[in-house]
Amino acid sequence: MSESAVTDSGEKDPRHESREGRNIFGRIALFVRQVISELKRVVTPSREEWIQYIWIVLGFVAVMMLLVFVLDLGFGWLSSNIFGD
Repeated sequence: MSESAVTDSGEKDPRHESREGRNIFGRIALFVRQVISELKRVVTPSREEWIQYIWIVLGFVAVMMLLVFVLDLGFGWLSSNIFGD
C-alpha cells in the first residue's frame, strides 16, 4: 500500500495529501479538493432533529432575553436610586 491515504472505495483521499512541493495554484486546487471532500462527509439532520434544534435555539434566545431584561431593569433601578430622577 502506498503512503497516500486510501478511502474505503479505493480512491485517494485529498484530506491527507501533502501541500509540500506545490506552487500557489496547486495549493489552491488541493484546498478546493479538501473542502469538497469534507462537504461530502456532512450529514443532513432529519426533520425531527431540525425541529428539536429550532426549539433549543428559541429556548436559549428566550432565556437570554429574560436575563438581559432583568439586568436592564436592575441597572435602571440602581442608576435611578444612585443618581435620582
